[in-house]
Amino acid sequence: MAKKTTEISVEEKLRALYDLQIIDSRLDEIRNTRGELPIEVEDLEIEIEGLEKRAQKFESEIQEQTAEINTKNEVIAHANTLIEKYKAQQDNVRNNKEFEALAKEIEYQELEIQLSEKRIKEHSAKIDFKKEGLEELTTKIEEFKNHLKFKKEELEGLISETQKEEDYLIEKSKEFSQKIDERLLKSYQKIRDNSANGLAVVGLERGAPKGSFFMVPPQKQMEIAQRKKIIIDEHSGKILVDDDLVMEESEKMKEIIKFQ
Repeated sequence: MAKKTTEISVEEKLRALYDLQIIDSRLDEIRNTRGELPIEVEDLEIEIEGLEKRAQKFESEIQEQTAEINTKNEVIAHANTLIEKYKAQQDNVRNNKEFEALAKEIEYQELEIQLSEKRIKEHSAKIDFKKEGLEELTTKIEEFKNHLKFKKEELEGLISETQKEEDYLIEKSKEFSQKIDERLLKSYQKIRDNSANGLAVVGLERGAPKGSFFMVPPQKQMEIAQRKKIIIDEHSGKILVDDDLVMEESEKMKEIIKFQ
């Protein structure tokens, strides 16, 4: 026996498309109530991450400068030890030549101490500068985190108010999508993606597609009302349906998308 295939009429396809549009439009409304909050939260998280990386770099640079100071202090301590040693040796020299040689060594070590002290001052100044910058960054990070906490709480509050309804409608959208063949569903989604208001299927308002100023010719309006083929508006690119279908499906869908 040949396998039976179920072929739905164009009118049924149009009704299924408009039903899906009603569900998806309600989902859009819910998500739009959150406004720019999700983007603001994401931007704040990225900003904080960037500031924390800069703070970590400052901390690393402070550690490097501190290590340099420790090295220079070791040089100074070693130089002082050598100076004491050379001065003690001067008390026991046999001639001026040995005394002068030790004097030159002492002078060299004193120069090493002076140079190290100069470097220590430079490193200390850099540390002070970095600490000041780090303090400013830490304050800014704290402010941003507090702001992020507030924005997250605000967003979570909005989501919690509508999450159950959104989950319900997402399931309904999947359910109604299954009533539409894959090719037509892809076209619908593509039109929605390219539409600023998310509308892919629209009725006529005073002879023009909803949201458009371009009148549909009377002959085409008759074709739309006959529901014999899928008609795409040449200006807006949207699928067109007649007023009666809009009213009928809108009334029917009131109970289906109603959420308690």
